[in-house]
Amino acid sequence: MFNLSDILKQSAETYPNKDALVMDDTHLTYAELLQKVNQLANGLKSQGIQQSDRVLVACPNSIEFPIIYYAILKIGAVAVTVNILSKQSELEYYLKDTSAKAFFCHHGSDQLKLEKEGIAAFNAVDTCRHFIIVGGASDACENAMTLDSLFKGQPTTCPTEPTDEDDTAVILYTSGTTGNPKGAELTHKNNLASAKIFLKAQQATDKDVHLVALPLFHCYAQEVQLNCGLLAGSTVVLLERFDADMVLKTFEKENVTLFAAVPTIYWALLNQTDASDYDVEKIASKLRVGMSGGAAMPVEVLKATEEKFKFTILEAWGLTESTAAGTLNQLGKQRKVGSIGTPHDGIELRIVDPDMNDVPLGQRGELVMKSDVVMKSYYNRPQATAEAFHGGWLHTGDIATQDEDGYFYIVDRLKDMIIRGGYNVYPRELEEKIIEHPDVSLVAVIGVSDEKFGEEVKAYVVLNDNATITGEELIQWIKPKVANYKYPRIVEIVNALPMSATGKLLKKELRKRA
Repeated sequence: MFNLSDILKQSAETYPNKDALVMDDTHLTYAELLQKVNQLANGLKSQGIQQSDRVLVACPNSIEFPIIYYAILKIGAVAVTVNILSKQSELEYYLKDTSAKAFFCHHGSDQLKLEKEGIAAFNAVDTCRHFIIVGGASDACENAMTLDSLFKGQPTTCPTEPTDEDDTAVILYTSGTTGNPKGAELTHKNNLASAKIFLKAQQATDKDVHLVALPLFHCYAQEVQLNCGLLAGSTVVLLERFDADMVLKTFEKENVTLFAAVPTIYWALLNQTDASDYDVEKIASKLRVGMSGGAAMPVEVLKATEEKFKFTILEAWGLTESTAAGTLNQLGKQRKVGSIGTPHDGIELRIVDPDMNDVPLGQRGELVMKSDVVMKSYYNRPQATAEAFHGGWLHTGDIATQDEDGYFYIVDRLKDMIIRGGYNVYPRELEEKIIEHPDVSLVAVIGVSDEKFGEEVKAYVVLNDNATITGEELIQWIKPKVANYKYPRIVEIVNALPMSATGKLLKKELRKRA
């Protein structure tokens, strides 16, 4: 029996007075963090939340996020952490798809209207019983509870609910090019295995200080930094969101040793104009390792960043379905820039043809995986799960090659997924939204090369006869309907889209044209 929240309990016993979490001027020791997790766990149980219940969490990086996350796990419930940029329809879908019993929703800000979107979604479903506001009191929902109300009067001790290692701990939403997003069920075993992998990869110890500028709702930050950091007894410093100025100031102030980011963040740090405002020499003396994932790291950006900050950047590859783990250019081994490295210990990878035969060395094929980090299933999606595990291996959808030294290279994608600044954007989802406009006859969404974000979202649109809407007007129409990172920044009105003889849309031809 194992429960992922045990990593916090174990570190609290070993390092009770050591800072576990830091955000701005707030510091929580391991003992204090465990007490707050226990109080909230008791509060959840008092509201009837029990083992296997799903609990939705829409919350930015904050001191509250880890408390909510581990409290849910401690009682054997399932944490469903979702993008804070989600709109009402997306939040409503997550609530319905998981039959969530409770919904932790951050109050938001003037820029982030999360409470408004969350309340509208909560009111639209009848399966969710509790709406809990994080970061303040609700101005718009009479039945909303506050996070503080769940702490009030609760004891600071709470027994951990016994869970099997194969019980679901976390559901994270991902998708392919067809249908609605799917919830990847990540077990307690998956999460522990991944945390141990990243602890070893970064050689993390209780002396390290992690800086988290990536969103904690995503598996990358959850595994590489939060779970790994607390497992090691490290200090985890949180920023609400990435800001190049704040990252550099926090590097300096908190003596940060470990960092994880997507390539666009490293690009922004490298190009921060007010470099004289920071003690780069001090920052470089403390930083040891930076992880890079989510998209390919441009070679020149990697070299320039390492030269400026004097630390090693390890390019990594993984999936939500593999609890963020997969391959890495590992410390102590030869590093090949442009490669995604070699598999972590305990991860098996093959490159196969459509019949699941291994392809010859150097030839292209689909990358498939087996490991304790691989998800249990897609929640309530038996057919999608069966397809993903065809032949007994997880099909990643990535086309790869392997060299004679065992290093892997991603060369293409089976899926049409777009990776914009480390966020996954799924063309089919956008196409289905855009085509709802009465002036739109046909639409195709692709990713186009972009210096800052890696890929930008572009839509090719065929209009109905006599329609006069412009590309910019269509952008403004779709913008409020999807999360901010998803909407197309480029819309091109065309007379026709390229088709095959059988009527299949040829996105390859659109990419050549872009």
